[in-house]
Amino acid sequence: MAGTLGKTALVVGGNRGLGLALVQSLSSRGLKVFATIRSTSVPTDGTFPTGVNVIPGVDLASEGGGADALEQGLKGAKLDLVLFSAGVLHPDSLQTLDWNDHVTMYKVCAMAPTFLAARLSKIKAFAPAARVLLLTSEGNMMGRLLSIDLAKEGVTTVDIHPGFMRTEMTKGAGFDEFYDSGGAVEPAEAADSVLDFAATITTEKNGQFWAPRGPRDVGQAENVMGKNLPTPLELPW
Repeated sequence: MAGTLGKTALVVGGNRGLGLALVQSLSSRGLKVFATIRSTSVPTDGTFPTGVNVIPGVDLASEGGGADALEQGLKGAKLDLVLFSAGVLHPDSLQTLDWNDHVTMYKVCAMAPTFLAARLSKIKAFAPAARVLLLTSEGNMMGRLLSIDLAKEGVTTVDIHPGFMRTEMTKGAGFDEFYDSGGAVEPAEAADSVLDFAATITTEKNGQFWAPRGPRDVGQAENVMGKNLPTPLELPW
């Protein structure tokens, strides 16, 4: 299925930032799109493109990660592409660490994707040669472990660094002061980079970690990996 994204995609965390940009781009490319949201009611303000199947009540911080709501909302669909985009980012330092903030972050970014992927496997929601992309850095090791289990079903799992973006989440964490110097891009640009790369993924990339936009917004890439790095860039574990 290299060179195509397939027919049906699921974006987990699809109502703002990169998630919404992914939903919009996938819809414009002609895919049938499912998008999960934490709210129990579907927005009626035109947030989503016409035809997008919105699945409410998928709260990744809750026990089970909202797996029951996800299963009900998919209605038996077979998924060619699954993108875990939901994230939590709390500004902190060694002097201001908050236990509950970190527990929530790991629930949303690492634990819930594992439970949701397990449910998708259980209900046989993956189409042949499906691909799973994890777009949160906190979930890297979870992605590596999932790549071993899901490979048995012919599913390719890849961790993705989507790039430094101008989103409510990064602004809320105080990173907006680095937007210009760090080359931050709009979510729509990052989404297109992710999906263009996703279309090239084959089983050879299973369990790997990639930056589709290359080293330009991977802060320490050249310090760690050297100069003249390629785009896309495979990142070390």
